[in-house]
Amino acid sequence: MAKSSNTLNFGDEQLQRDAEAQLEERQKIADYDIREYPVEVLVDKFTDSAGNDEADFFIPDYQRELVWDEKRQSRFIESVLMNLPIPYIFIAEVKGGENDGRAEIVDGAQRMRTLQRFMLDQLQLVDLKQLTKMNGFRFSNLSQGRQRRVKRKTIRLIELTHNMDEEARREMFDRLNTGGMVLKPMEQMMGTNDGEFVNLIKELAQTPVFIELCPISSAKKIRREREEFVLRFFAYFENYMAFDHRVDEFLEEYLKNRNESGFDEQYYKNTFHEMLRFIKKTFQYGFRKNASNKSVPRIRFECMAVGAALALKESPDLCPTNVEWLYSKEFGHLTRSDASNSRVKVRNRIHFVRDNLLERDVELEGDPDKIFSDSRDLDAPQHSFFD
Repeated sequence: MAKSSNTLNFGDEQLQRDAEAQLEERQKIADYDIREYPVEVLVDKFTDSAGNDEADFFIPDYQRELVWDEKRQSRFIESVLMNLPIPYIFIAEVKGGENDGRAEIVDGAQRMRTLQRFMLDQLQLVDLKQLTKMNGFRFSNLSQGRQRRVKRKTIRLIELTHNMDEEARREMFDRLNTGGMVLKPMEQMMGTNDGEFVNLIKELAQTPVFIELCPISSAKKIRREREEFVLRFFAYFENYMAFDHRVDEFLEEYLKNRNESGFDEQYYKNTFHEMLRFIKKTFQYGFRKNASNKSVPRIRFECMAVGAALALKESPDLCPTNVEWLYSKEFGHLTRSDASNSRVKVRNRIHFVRDNLLERDVELEGDPDKIFSDSRDLDAPQHSFFD
């Protein structure tokens, strides 16, 4: 069989030399020194991004807030107290700009913040499995001798010595966290993408009426769930027909395109705010299912927000006379947890909201009787929104 003209000749010496040269060039990014600091010195050198701008170590704004809960923080401190091995903290020296000479924490922000909280007596240890008699302790509750030992406990750091610009540091952050599967997809996207559109997403995520209409848990808030909701809204509103199963890839591609191609900021603000005003005016509980719900599922937000925005695009003065379909078994079926990542289901639930708001026959992909075969009560009178 003849070889394809595109087949590489892996025995070619020039190809091997080129590959080796490329590898050596890229390895320069990973040049490093290993340093070791006592906990007391390390905490003294650290500040988060809202703290002392003169501190040696800082956490950049593209990284996440403290997301470890009290149990996980306590477990880490238990490891420190027991003198167990602690993973390396990665830092990179910043050259130039307002942070010149300071060291950015590329990986290890959660450990640094936890050490800081404990040393400042802000963390009370809970749910310890080995040092059970220390449950309820703070740093000040330790004996004087133990406090001195904790302060002297050394933590190893890897300092990346190559002159890494911000893009390279973000790349390192993404690789370290993706490899360990530490971050959620949205955290990775917000951590490794930058630009005016990202700034707009962050701004709109803090809109008071959005927070009112679409409550989420504290844990999800820290995980940048609000920002993900805003990104989902724009991505599906503009391009839901192109969605193909992988939500993370769909959102990241959209985000990169918006950052690179430019956009009309006022248009996006107006679109988002008009959608929120319509939701507030039209639906008694906003995006929530009922008054008792304290959070909103992504799928529910996604189809209600995008469906409403698409309906408003067709009819800016839209004022629907009936929204009882929102409480129907059909809508519940389209927005249940197992309906999330199918291209057809994404389209159907968005069209269900859009077309019911426009009070017209719903455009569905597939036979409605088959789509909703397990959601209707066959003993009850049929009330369909598709006739």
